Amino acid sequence: MPLVVMRRAVRETVSGLPREFWWLWTSTLINRLGAFVATFMALYLTLDRGYSASYAGLVASLHGLGGVVSSLGAGVMTDRLGRRPTLLIAQTSTAASVALLGFMHDPVSIAAVAFLVGMASNASRPAVQAMMADIVRPEDRVRAFSLNYWAINLGFAVSSMAAGFIAEFSYLAGFLIEAGMTLVCALVVFAKLPESRPVRTAKEAAAEAGLGTVLRDRRFMSVVGLSFLVSLVFQQGSVGLPVAMGEAGFTPADYGLAIAGNGVLIVALQIPVTRFIQHRDPRRLLVVSSLLAGYGFGLTAFAGSVGVFALTVCVWTLAEIVNAPTQTGLVILLSPTHGRGRYQGMYTMSWSLAALIAPLMSGVVIDRLGAEWLWGLCAVVGTVAALGYGMLMSRLPAEEPAAQVPAAETPVVKVSVAKAPVAKASVAKVSVMEVSVAKAPAVEAPSRKAGPVAEEIIVGAEAAAGPPPQAMPPTPAGPAAVTGPPPAARSRADTV
Repeated sequence: MPLVVMRRAVRETVSGLPREFWWLWTSTLINRLGAFVATFMALYLTLDRGYSASYAGLVASLHGLGGVVSSLGAGVMTDRLGRRPTLLIAQTSTAASVALLGFMHDPVSIAAVAFLVGMASNASRPAVQAMMADIVRPEDRVRAFSLNYWAINLGFAVSSMAAGFIAEFSYLAGFLIEAGMTLVCALVVFAKLPESRPVRTAKEAAAEAGLGTVLRDRRFMSVVGLSFLVSLVFQQGSVGLPVAMGEAGFTPADYGLAIAGNGVLIVALQIPVTRFIQHRDPRRLLVVSSLLAGYGFGLTAFAGSVGVFALTVCVWTLAEIVNAPTQTGLVILLSPTHGRGRYQGMYTMSWSLAALIAPLMSGVVIDRLGAEWLWGLCAVVGTVAALGYGMLMSRLPAEEPAAQVPAAETPVVKVSVAKAPVAKASVAKVSVMEVSVAKAPAVEAPSRKAGPVAEEIIVGAEAAAGPPPQAMPPTPAGPAAVTGPPPAARSRADTV
C-alpha cells in the first residue's frame, strides 16, 4: 500500500506539465550531471597545480564575481533577445570557457578564465526561470520549480561522487567532460525548445521594464534583499560549517558525512514536499522556511558530534526544500510578463552576491569572535528575514491567470416575424440574439461553458408548420434559422 500511495503521489506531481518543460528539465539535469569543475576546483589548484589555499579562495571569489556581473546582463538579454538565444549563448560560452580553463597554467590566466566561467555559467539562470514561467500555467509553477530544483540537486549529487573518480584519473578530463555535457544541453535547447517569450504589442514595447524600473519596484527589491539575507544563511553550509567543524577537531570525512544528508533529503523529499506546499500561502512558507534556516544553523552552536551536526543539516535542508521553489514562484508573481528576464536577473544576483560575501563574513566572524557567534548571527538573520517576509507580503498581488484568447463578440441577429413572440438568450460578454418565429412560445436558451475563453449558446424553438406570413427578407448576417452552436474557441497556454 505505501508503494501504491508513493506511485500515485509521484504521478500527480509530474503529470499535467507541458512537454517543453520536460525538455528544459532534461537540459538542467544534464548540466548538473556534468558539473565537475566546481566540485574539484580547489583541490585542482592546491594539489595538482601547487597553489596556496589563499589563491584558490581568490579564484573562487572571482568565479562568484563573474556570476554577479552577468546576472543583470543575462536578464536584459533574456527580455530583448529571447529566452532561447540567451540559453544558447550562455551554454556554448560556458562549454568553451570551461574547456579553456583546463589548459591554463599561468595564475593570472587561470583567475581570468575562472571569472569568465562564472559569467557564462550564471547567465543561463534568468533565461531558464523566465522560460519556465512562460510555458507552465500559474497554478503549476511552484510544482515545476520544485521539480527543476530536484533535478539540480540530483545531478549535483551524482556529479560530486563522480568528480572524485575523474580527478584521480585526470583533472583535464573533468574539464573536457563538463564542456561536452554543457554542449549537449545547448543541443537539447536548439533542437527541442522553441522561443517562449510572449509577443509584445507596440504599447508594451514602449513601456518595457528597464533596470531602472526594477530598482524602483520597492516591494520586489525588498524581496531581493530578504533573499540575499536567506542565501547568506544557506551559504554557511558550504563555507562556515566545514571551517567550524575543522576547528572543532572534526575531519573532512566527518564533514562529508554530515553534509551528505543535505543532498539525500532534497532528492528524497522534494517531490512529496512539493505536493504539500504547491497550493499554500507563499508568505507563510517563506516565513517558516526563513525561521527553519536561521535556527537550523543556530542549533549548530550546540553540536558536539557528527550525529548532531547531521541533525542540524536536516533542519535547514527542509527550509531549503520549501524556500527555493516558493521564492522563485514569488519572483515570477511580482514580475511583469515582459520584464521577467530582468527581474529574474536581479533575483539571481542576490544569490551570487551572497556566494561572494558569505566566505568573507564567516571567516571574519569565526576568526575574531568564534563559531558560536556565527551560528547565533544566522539565527538573528533568519528571524529578520522571516519578519520582513511577514510585513512585506501582507498584500500579495493576485496570481495572474493563464493567457486567454479573447472571446469574439457574437453579432446581433434580429429576425422579425409578424405576430410572433420573441425568444431571448443572453450570456455575459456575448451580444443578445433575438429570434422570432410565428406562433412559437418563448424559450429560455440554456448556456454552458465550452472552454476557458469561449461560451456555447444553444437556442431552440419550435418552427411553425408553414412559412411565416409577412416574413422579412434575410439580413446580410445570414439565414434566419440557427443551425447549430458556434464552434468553441481553443484556449492558449499561459503566456506562450
